Amino acid sequence: MLEINEKKRERAILVAVKTDGHTKERVHEYLEELEMLADTAGADTILKVYQERYRYDKAFFIGKGKAEEVAELAELNEVSLVIFDDDLQPTQVRNLEKLIDKKILDRSGLILDIFASHAQTREAKTQVELAQLEYMLPRLTRAWTHLSKQFGGIGTKGPGETQIETDRRLIRTRISKLKERLDKIETQNQISSFKRKQFFNASLVGYTNAGKSTLLNLLTDSTVLAENKLFATLDSTTRSYDIDSKRKILMSDTVGFIRKLPHNLIASFKSTLNVVRDADIIMHIVDISHPFFEDHIKVVNDTLKELDCENSQRFIVFNKIDMLADKSRLEEIKEKHPDSIIISAHRGINIGTLKEKLVELVEQNHVEKTVELENSNSKLISQIHQLAEVLSIEYEGDKVLIKYRAEKNLDSKISGLIKAGV
Repeated sequence: MLEINEKKRERAILVAVKTDGHTKERVHEYLEELEMLADTAGADTILKVYQERYRYDKAFFIGKGKAEEVAELAELNEVSLVIFDDDLQPTQVRNLEKLIDKKILDRSGLILDIFASHAQTREAKTQVELAQLEYMLPRLTRAWTHLSKQFGGIGTKGPGETQIETDRRLIRTRISKLKERLDKIETQNQISSFKRKQFFNASLVGYTNAGKSTLLNLLTDSTVLAENKLFATLDSTTRSYDIDSKRKILMSDTVGFIRKLPHNLIASFKSTLNVVRDADIIMHIVDISHPFFEDHIKVVNDTLKELDCENSQRFIVFNKIDMLADKSRLEEIKEKHPDSIIISAHRGINIGTLKEKLVELVEQNHVEKTVELENSNSKLISQIHQLAEVLSIEYEGDKVLIKYRAEKNLDSKISGLIKAGV
């Protein structure tokens, strides 16, 4: 008889604050997203606490009175975890922990915990640990109690459990070593990037859970993990989409973006996200069925700007059309985003139009040229055959005229070889 040990899920209270500039509907949507994050991390949401304030309280974030109310609710409902939808200052965390006497976690800490759980490769684990340590460093005083044996579970994975008796100097030393390791990994990635540059590259980006992995699997006939969970994919995954026997696109799926993604995490994952920066085209996948998808578009655009990708060529692919309740919105959406394509990756709706768009982009990335070479330069003639599609070849005495069709980056390589006289 097999004994299966399942990890016990934690019980959590979620807390959100509405200040000027946010509507009630928007804040409640943020709470729903926070509930999805908590679920992904392994916590069941027992209660949601919503408060309107003119500004955040410097000592307790939600004020001492409201914090006492949360403490009472936590005791009555046997809750072990209180999660705030905004980032807390170290002083606020200490004050809240003393008053509520439960584990206190903010949004960034929760996201970092999820990344720690989902990191599989050496690169992803290194990136997450670096982000966790940089997040922990200014909160080190808190770590002596918050990360002690008094608490476990969500928010304490990764380096926290092994760094309880570590001082700032040791943490900074570890951060330095992790950055050196990531620099080496990035150098290795640049070699892979150089190889990818021989083909047309498309990168799929989007808000988390928009359906990027599902679309990648559909187009490339692959089996990348696609779950209805936030951050199911951390590492960039590249697959080949063959247009025909001679042309293909390398398509890369990336980690999903989310609002208030911790800055340290974005910085740490830059080596992974270089596939976005190096892409010939960025396919921005959007969940059209989400009531606040316009906010999601802005979050992704802002993140791309932080990655220095704001000027990259891109187009929007609205996904999950089969789940859109109000189809009358389609005309308005198309008018606002005229170059977009509306599909359902899950149901295969309008995928043909998307494929036509990709073929069009590949065609725009090709050039046709005729070059005159010495007939005796067989090595260069052979290289052109390898790098391009030779359309015609004519021999005139000791000369040869070659008409070829090639991607722009490969044409530049051919021009360099001709100039060097290879």
